[in-house]
Amino acid sequence: MSKVLKVIEVLSESSESYEDAIKNAVESTAKSVRHIRSVYINEQSATVKDGKVDKFRVNVKLTFEVDV
Repeated sequence: MSKVLKVIEVLSESSESYEDAIKNAVESTAKSVRHIRSVYINEQSATVKDGKVDKFRVNVKLTFEVDV
């Protein structure tokens, strides 16, 4: 049987780190999407407040297997 994979784009942020923002994206999406297989970091950015990095933001693509 062949597998069907789908890719979705997710945005996430964290006040801690890029790594934490990526984990948040995967863990939050996993609550409603099953069989996540990989994450591709598409873009990283940050917001600045009072001269310091305030939020770490990521734009990721998640690949998951579709039930057929």
